[in-house]
Amino acid sequence: MPSEYQGKVVLVTGGSYGIGRAAAIGFARRGAKVVIADIDVKRGEETLHRVKDAGGDAIFVKTDVSSEADVEALVNKAVWTYGKLDCAFNNAGIHKQFVSIVDFTAKDWDEMINVNLKSVWLCMKYEIRQMLKQGKGSIVNTSSAAGLVGAPSNPAYPASKHGVVGITKSTALEFARKGIRVNCVCPGPTRTGMNEELTATNPEIVKAMDQKVPMGRIGEPEEVAAAAIFLCSDEASYITGHALPVDGGIVAD
Repeated sequence: MPSEYQGKVVLVTGGSYGIGRAAAIGFARRGAKVVIADIDVKRGEETLHRVKDAGGDAIFVKTDVSSEADVEALVNKAVWTYGKLDCAFNNAGIHKQFVSIVDFTAKDWDEMINVNLKSVWLCMKYEIRQMLKQGKGSIVNTSSAAGLVGAPSNPAYPASKHGVVGITKSTALEFARKGIRVNCVCPGPTRTGMNEELTATNPEIVKAMDQKVPMGRIGEPEEVAAAAIFLCSDEASYITGHALPVDGGIVAD
């Protein structure tokens, strides 16, 4: 078993399925102790079982990442259980159906900004406090290809994901000389539960988006997870403030 993460503790939010689940399993297979966080207990515990079946050491913590109290408790639980926090993959996110800006509701706007952007700020707030005590750490946030270019028919999603890129870069600069690296991955269309839900409600829009991928296919969760695992690792020790597209070439087109 590869062991580049041997002895390291990694926190993964949005770990119940999709990219988060693939990352939790990937980190564990490389020797990490993994803290899996999600609001979905049933799927989160399924991820936990899969990690343990792969020989990993992990815990699951039910967490609403838009709640400051929950996020603080999550980081405290990770440190209480494993003694430290080396890396974090702040991956939790949601996507509502495609709706024009003139019809989008304030309720949906607030929910999407809270889960996709506010949560990244809250997670880094408490993760970095712990990492400063240790003198080092690495964080990867999940943005989107829609965080680098415009995306039609859903105002809150690209707004939130552009925000993730912005807060990633500003935080990377703030802590660059304090041993803490901060990067983000920007997935294109990926075979996840969220993609399946969007396909069910807006099949034509999703089909049109998928057809625009220069590589001619959508991504797999493991492909995005691999990028996050690399950016968290010591192999990426000279990379910070970077927004890495994992999108089959969408933003290059």
